[in-house]
Amino acid sequence: MKIEPFSMERMQSTWENVVEYDMSESGIRAVTLRELKEMGFDLDGVLDMPLGYSQSNGTIELRREIAGHYPGSNISQIEVTNGTSEANYIVSLVLLQKGDGVALELPNYMQLYGVPRSLEAVIRPFHLRYDREWEPDWEEFERSVTPDTRMVYVSNPNNPTGAVLSADAMKRIVDRCEETGAWLLADEVYIGAEIDRPRTPSFWGMSDRVIVCSGLSKAYGIPGIRIGWIVGPEDFIEECWSQHDYLTIGPNKLSDRMARTAVRNRQRLYERTGVILRRNYPLMEDWIRSFDGLFTFHPPQAGAFVFLKYESDTPSESICESIRRNQSTLIVPGLHLGCEGFLRIWMGAEETYLEEGLERIKKGLLVDGRTGRE
Repeated sequence: MKIEPFSMERMQSTWENVVEYDMSESGIRAVTLRELKEMGFDLDGVLDMPLGYSQSNGTIELRREIAGHYPGSNISQIEVTNGTSEANYIVSLVLLQKGDGVALELPNYMQLYGVPRSLEAVIRPFHLRYDREWEPDWEEFERSVTPDTRMVYVSNPNNPTGAVLSADAMKRIVDRCEETGAWLLADEVYIGAEIDRPRTPSFWGMSDRVIVCSGLSKAYGIPGIRIGWIVGPEDFIEECWSQHDYLTIGPNKLSDRMARTAVRNRQRLYERTGVILRRNYPLMEDWIRSFDGLFTFHPPQAGAFVFLKYESDTPSESICESIRRNQSTLIVPGLHLGCEGFLRIWMGAEETYLEEGLERIKKGLLVDGRTGRE
């Protein structure tokens, strides 16, 4: 089956480098090469490095660094990819065939809606409930995860809500996967982007049927070098490597080298992320309150964004398009995340950028008093 357009990514790739203010981002303000050098990256040492092919599944050195953060894993259980998106794509290629059931948590980053459908798998969504502070709808979850479900996909912490699953919720999801024989794919790229709570625990180690994908793009603040990874059983990772041979073959050599420094300095980078989020979140809260009830929301526990429910019948795409056109500012409509009636707005920017971006969004929203319509 032909793959369908990825609405959010197409919108972002079309406009994010054209608008004056990109508030559609979801990661933290990016780390510079100078900052990475200060963390120990040997910039001079790579100047004479031949830019040939790197190890296609990730160098032993990088996989050893990554494995160190997943207790009980080894380098044969790690596949390094070009970003977390490629990791998710490869997992789908390995697991899914025509007719397989996929239980998809919504709202979510919708890559794992489009890719399984292109493989002719059957999507069965289960929703996080706004009226329950983004707790999963467990009745819907039970209906979605059945003996013919091949894969369950969750992002934890969740994009776009910023919600973090409780320990009981994580166990309930894993138990259901073991009961039905489904694989759990846990996208954990926002672990480390907690705002004011303890570090989110990984699903890794809770079951032999757990696969974890993550990467440097979000909590680490290093999206530009495109490094992600898959963690799973050795035989499964071997299959992932085979699929990788047909795609990008492997990560580039310079990115692999930089990623070793990043993963080695994970705690330092997470602390940087936390400082930025704790500084910016009060600015975002004040901005939301300034609308006198237009928005309601549950404060995010993690992630560099807020997901705002608005009181209007105007479609979210129309609001975002009006703001882009009139204010040269990009934000994400809830429709692109599987949840109409919401807007996702970035808060991981430098402070003055954030303040100006929010001011422009406000001007756009108040074009007709409340909805953003012209």
